[in-house]
Amino acid sequence: MKSLKTNKDFRRVYNKGKSYASFYLVLYLLENKKNFSRNGFSISRKIGKAVVRNKLKRRMKEIIRSEEENIKIGYDLIFIARNPVNKLDFNGLKNETKKLLKKSGVMKRRK
Repeated sequence: MKSLKTNKDFRRVYNKGKSYASFYLVLYLLENKKNFSRNGFSISRKIGKAVVRNKLKRRMKEIIRSEEENIKIGYDLIFIARNPVNKLDFNGLKNETKKLLKKSGVMKRRK
């Protein structure tokens, strides 16, 4: 899975995509009509200092990497962290992320 890099890509997903929210995270989703998916993360300074924000990004990237085979191809995904996300451990964050992916319909159906 590739990363969303440019401000233009982020704005396009925000403006044209759909959003799905939970108490801890928000997921913006837009079909990109490509044969790969891209993901991006937006973590405000309200969440914590740089060390906390980077730790959260690393955890989110690992969760997405581990679930990559279960995520449909051809989507741009942006995850936005909400303030109480600091209270979650890795497994809690993984459950919240999977719940949002299922809610959005991006997860492949298990056979």
